[in-house]
Amino acid sequence: MKITVIGAGYVGLVSAACFSDFGYEVTCVDRDPRKLAMLEAGKIPIYEQGLQPIVASNRQAGRLTFTDRLAEAVAGADVVLIAVGTPTREGEDAADLSFVYAAGEEIAKAMNGFTVIVTKSTVPVGTAAKLREIISKARPDGDFEVASNPEFMREGSAVEDFLRPDRVVVGVSSERAERALRQLYRPLSAKNVPLLVTSCEAAEVIKYAANTFLATRIAFVNQLADLCEAVGADIEDVARGMGLDKRIGLQFLSPGPGFGGSCFPKDTRALAHTARQQGNPFTIVENVISANEQRKRELAERIQAAVGGTLAGKKIALLGIAFKAETDDIRDAAALTVIPELQKRGASVAAFDPVAMDNGRQSFEDVQWCADAYSAAIGADAVAILTEWNVFRGLDLKRLARGMRQPVMVDFRNLLSLGDARSSGMVYHSIGRSPIVPADAHKAEIIPFKSGTV
Repeated sequence: MKITVIGAGYVGLVSAACFSDFGYEVTCVDRDPRKLAMLEAGKIPIYEQGLQPIVASNRQAGRLTFTDRLAEAVAGADVVLIAVGTPTREGEDAADLSFVYAAGEEIAKAMNGFTVIVTKSTVPVGTAAKLREIISKARPDGDFEVASNPEFMREGSAVEDFLRPDRVVVGVSSERAERALRQLYRPLSAKNVPLLVTSCEAAEVIKYAANTFLATRIAFVNQLADLCEAVGADIEDVARGMGLDKRIGLQFLSPGPGFGGSCFPKDTRALAHTARQQGNPFTIVENVISANEQRKRELAERIQAAVGGTLAGKKIALLGIAFKAETDDIRDAAALTVIPELQKRGASVAAFDPVAMDNGRQSFEDVQWCADAYSAAIGADAVAILTEWNVFRGLDLKRLARGMRQPVMVDFRNLLSLGDARSSGMVYHSIGRSPIVPADAHKAEIIPFKSGTV
């Protein structure tokens, strides 16, 4: 089976590499010369655990190739997967499908023999039908089928998620397309991975529904954490008490600075947009989007309250700028909101992230980029943890405090134990838990934060 993947971005590159690891002959197409040069040189343009050795071994075996020649790659392919970007249209909530449809037109001109054209990108309901229409118009004599095969990979564990998924969802409208996709995923079916065959429309909705439901859990636990702070309960106990109910489960019940990245923000907005278009407003999703935006706006306010009510002339050290650990992705990250707001309020910012600082340098001005957490904290009035990197879980808080002007910690990820915080001598603020204020703490007023004050 010959496979062509259009797009060597996050989804396309991981998919191409993993399909080639199944033993298929895979060609990955991209028009970015810089990205292709990196891949040809054996370098990976994204940070993703386990991806580099899979790409290297399959390139060496001749099963995985990269090119900018789409027509040559599509000719003779049995399955063509479209994995191009579907960003939110500027000034709107709708997904921009121009790259998907442009790819469809090019595929139509180049396909040779029966071809299954699959949307791997996250696309709203109705995209497969529209793509079928575009390809039929461009190639009336074409022998093809269109299918939907949404991805469910998490950044930071994408290879693991592809090779050992909870399920594979394929949306089809013909037996020919179903047979081709069953063959494509036979290596996973042989390992008893469930393969759910649906209509294209159902597959398209499933992807958005799954991401939006997870985003809803995050927004829910964040607002629940605010309630816990107000009444003196510990959100860690409350979340565990909820999550041990098998109907609920423990995943996505950790409070934090709000969801970000390439999926949840755009997918929630796109689903809300589709619902409005259909005359069925999805009010829960609209409120989730609003709550998440409010969460990010409150971050600077929380830090300001922790240092006594003003940020003018203060230095704030931020630990982590990626939207989550194990990735260098800062798209819709909390840092994109909090850093400019801290600076606007008169603070200087020092920052450290294990892998995302190169992306940070391209996105922020007047930030001091540091070699580690301890150097970022030197002279700081507060240290704030934004990303749940494991390296921050074992911080020597006493060492951190010795270099600071004010020993104040704002832990937006609840990475540190309350016991460690008490023994550190630091003023420690976390999410959904009462602050820890040592008896000999700095005399500056500790102002309690109240959600919704921004």
